[in-house]
Amino acid sequence: MFGTELSYSQLVDQVERLAGALVSLGVRREDRVLLCMQNCTQVVVAHFAILRADAVVVPVNPMSKSEELRHYIGDSGAKVGIVTADLATGLASASDLLDATERLQCLVVTQYTDGFDAERHDEEAPIPTWRDWLCKAHELPTSGCTVVTWADALQSNRPPQVHAARGDDMAMLPYTSGTTGHPKGCIHHHSSVNHNAFASQHWALLSPETVMLAAVPLFHITGIVMMHAAVVAAGTLVIMPRWNRELAGRLISRRKVSYWSCIPTMVVDLLASPDFASFDLSSLVHIGGGGTAMPQAVAQRLLDTYGLRFVEGYGLTETAAPSHANPWRRPKQQCLGMPFISTDSRVIDPETKKELPHGEAGEIVTHGPQLFKGYWRQPEATAAAFVEIEGKKFFRTGDLGRIDEDGYFFMTDRLKRMINASGFKVWPAEVETLLFRHPAVQEACIISTRDDYRGESVKAIVVLRSTHAHTTADQVVEWCRQNMAAYKVPRQVQFVEALPKSGSGKVLWRALQEHEDGG
Repeated sequence: MFGTELSYSQLVDQVERLAGALVSLGVRREDRVLLCMQNCTQVVVAHFAILRADAVVVPVNPMSKSEELRHYIGDSGAKVGIVTADLATGLASASDLLDATERLQCLVVTQYTDGFDAERHDEEAPIPTWRDWLCKAHELPTSGCTVVTWADALQSNRPPQVHAARGDDMAMLPYTSGTTGHPKGCIHHHSSVNHNAFASQHWALLSPETVMLAAVPLFHITGIVMMHAAVVAAGTLVIMPRWNRELAGRLISRRKVSYWSCIPTMVVDLLASPDFASFDLSSLVHIGGGGTAMPQAVAQRLLDTYGLRFVEGYGLTETAAPSHANPWRRPKQQCLGMPFISTDSRVIDPETKKELPHGEAGEIVTHGPQLFKGYWRQPEATAAAFVEIEGKKFFRTGDLGRIDEDGYFFMTDRLKRMINASGFKVWPAEVETLLFRHPAVQEACIISTRDDYRGESVKAIVVLRSTHAHTTADQVVEWCRQNMAAYKVPRQVQFVEALPKSGSGKVLWRALQEHEDGG
């Protein structure tokens, strides 16, 4: 990170030391430990130290606010948290809002500079606007819980116990996005996490020569599995604390990054950089990701200009990231891919639960060793999440899709994200894909708007390219009329400077829809 290297032998030493410190703080087998950090070397050490102590990683989005943190602490039952100093006071304050029996008892707190040399000023050094955030010593919390510094924890002389966790022990408790109500914890055993870590390493042909850019958040399931796969392969992780297109371009160039697992919006942003011509992408041999479909026009530019095929995949927190992936050498654009290693996926009628033939759209359901075991302390939600087919439990993804003649899966949309305009069904993802072809459109999100005559109409929320800042709404609508069926054409176009996104880079279309609905 920022030019400071950590070898695998050093990683093992720090993991052992921190695991011993956790045990001395009272952490026992299958105890939950909160992990709240932006990407840094310490998050890798802490993640594996929690597992080494036979405990359970509860990865928390570092952008979480007080009420969200309070829920994660209280719901998981965690008594120990590991956190960067800039977030420590907020986490401690959220804990203090809980009853005494539910609060965190101890925080292990690290300064970012515990993991890199703050005096570096070369191309890998923190960008100037980050220096105050990353390089200064943040104050430690003064709340009721015990605070242990990272340095003191690593000086612990207590060795961890013999590793005793089994495949059917809980390893992680990541929380879903919480689209309705509070987020739900997804119970993942060592077996589900390990399956996708090893399978990902084989699928992408990772090796000790692989240099991987860790730009996606390591609190997110995609980033976690990517990190595990890199370690399984003994590859190199080049860590970015958060996304910045210029820093990403420099790191790919300087560190000869060969593998980049990303969110398509990152690629769109990198290609829009005014410094893009100075970046050297020749080392990249694999670029791919998921979360949202890669715009066809952008994927084609990568292929035509750099010979890179963007390899899309698909997965959810409940599936420990990939349940589907495109074959590296035979990917299809805007395609979820094929069922992942040892995975059985089908398309069913969401009402009758009957399997549908290839070509017909329905709900994607998945069975495989990477599936979570259920939602933490929510048996009713767990029961509703599965359907039995031919004696096997399949997870209901809530995503609509179809299977083509070659066995590739394509998403049509979320089960509940559909616009009914005068009886015509409009799938927002399809309109968004078309809009990306407009030369003025950098990003777009389609939502529904009330229409007294049609019931619902299509509305486009658009981010314009800087080179087309004078584009008007009428011009976008006219272009749409020329490029899509009339019932799909947005009746309204709203320009914004940026679309709201989750910590993992997904566009928060629900937030835009709720705002439109007056929620």
